[in-house]
Amino acid sequence: MVAIAALVTAACGEDGGEADAPAPADGDGGGGTVLVLAAASLTDAFGELAAAFEAATPGVTVELGFAGSSRLAAQIQEGAPADVFASANTSNMDKVVDSGDVTATPQVFVRNTLEIVVPAGNPAGVTGLGDLGRDELLIGLCAEEVPCGALGREALAAAGVEPAPDTNEPAVRALLTKVEAGELDAGIVYRTDVAAAGDRVEGVEIPADVNVAADYPIAPLADAPNPAGAEAFIEFVLSEAGRAILASYGFDLP
Repeated sequence: MVAIAALVTAACGEDGGEADAPAPADGDGGGGTVLVLAAASLTDAFGELAAAFEAATPGVTVELGFAGSSRLAAQIQEGAPADVFASANTSNMDKVVDSGDVTATPQVFVRNTLEIVVPAGNPAGVTGLGDLGRDELLIGLCAEEVPCGALGREALAAAGVEPAPDTNEPAVRALLTKVEAGELDAGIVYRTDVAAAGDRVEGVEIPADVNVAADYPIAPLADAPNPAGAEAFIEFVLSEAGRAILASYGFDLP
């Protein structure tokens, strides 16, 4: 059965704390468990992927841990036990590669683009990136070290907008939660996050000439408790069945 360890706390402030990565169940040493650390924007898609993988691989359990990619990369470098890392950008994966913590060349498995997210009904009347520079609005961005934060600032710079964020969240889902709750007038997340939130939020498109695409790489980890499970899970993600699930959540396929 898929187990999800939420590494990001519910939106509780700018310095929202995060728990440690999930560990193997006592006594199985990894055994039939595959430990996957994945970017927060993959939460819904990887939940379904893991369930499908388990159904296709009897006796295997997938444990999922989600957080900002920068936090996950740091956990891996600090020795967190995990089999697979799926990042929302290549730079955080590169950190793990450079520290010798992967055993195979990372593969880009999906791409994503940005979208402005506002609460249902868009009470502040946000129409574009320029509104994220308005001091009177409550604006949220992901932290600069998080992929959605770096990419969001890149899009704002391309549009000539100086943002005035009231909060910098540790992961994209933490930011999305605050917008859903009406605590913020607008933020920048991935388009897949807007879709996942359904009618709890609305999306405002970012023009293609200033929008930024994110490449998501995946790789097995050097100290994987279950290297065979890691390889099998990655193969499933890259399979036609896995790609179909990812596409159904709005991700672009390379």
